[in-house]
Amino acid sequence: MSDQAQEREGRWQAFYRVIRRIPKGRVATYGQIAELAGFPRHARQVGYALHALGRSKPRVPWQRVINAQGEVSQRSAPDGDRLQRAILEAEGIVFGGNGRVDLERYGWRPRRR
Repeated sequence: MSDQAQEREGRWQAFYRVIRRIPKGRVATYGQIAELAGFPRHARQVGYALHALGRSKPRVPWQRVINAQGEVSQRSAPDGDRLQRAILEAEGIVFGGNGRVDLERYGWRPRRR
């Protein structure tokens, strides 16, 4: 594995550690995950890391990561965004008529470590 690939893998593992801390019934944004993992302004990389999990998504509550507007982002996989929304609703997250989650109400506010 190249140094660049190892660096990317380390960054992605840091993202996954943060995402595992999001409790059921809460959501976090891609940018928030990047910042908490120590990589501010790398929100897009969080998306790449989640996409890399593929279908298995082992013990990473990927569904709890949404965009900064409080929306489920479009997926390349058919119906992936509907699946994410359904899982979040099953966890008690309510979407408004505009298709957005109220981040003030459902946004995760982690304790400082």
